[in-house]
Amino acid sequence: MEATSTIAGGSGRSSLADRKAAARRPAGNRDVPVRRRYRRAWLPALAALLCLAQAGWIHAKAVLAQWLLERSWQARLTDGGTHAPWPWADTWAVARLHAPSLGIRQVVLAGDDGRALAFGPGWARASAAPGQRGTTVISGHRDTHFAWLAQLRAGDMLELETRDGRRRYQVRGTRIADSRHEHLTLDDDGDRLVLVTCWPFDAVPPGGPLRWVVEAQPLPPGG
Repeated sequence: MEATSTIAGGSGRSSLADRKAAARRPAGNRDVPVRRRYRRAWLPALAALLCLAQAGWIHAKAVLAQWLLERSWQARLTDGGTHAPWPWADTWAVARLHAPSLGIRQVVLAGDDGRALAFGPGWARASAAPGQRGTTVISGHRDTHFAWLAQLRAGDMLELETRDGRRRYQVRGTRIADSRHEHLTLDDDGDRLVLVTCWPFDAVPPGGPLRWVVEAQPLPPGG
């Protein structure tokens, strides 16, 4: 009986000590939900930082490209040749676009495919050459080079400079076009400058069928 009592007493003391020790031990697996909550909290923040870094790189690339393109443009003005802005470029400067009221000066590239538009506004080669009579179409991305199109209003002045001289235009109006149902007419007898970018300007996903179209009419020489 005494032995039994001793064992029982010892078991009781051991059980109490175990409970106290368990209370002192780290939570262990009980921390897992907390860690998961922290993980869920910082993953969106990391994704946001990556998006900001990518956006910053896009804008930095656009600024650097315009500097290199300006050098290419000055070389073209000097000798009239085709000067690639960097060795592997498959485009070149063909004109310079100026919006005086907004303080904008941009070099225009030959071609309006994705590779050209990544570095600056591009002239659609199917349209009239910059500075020539006809419909000249220049495109650009809404979130970089052509973001300023949102600020143009009817009556604003534009200037297109080529090696042959400068042509001045006045904005006639702006409108939204659906590229699924409308195509610009390039073979008419009109004489105009058309600037095109994607719309809406604050859209999150890139692309889409809607376009912001700015149409400008040439002014007479000295006008």
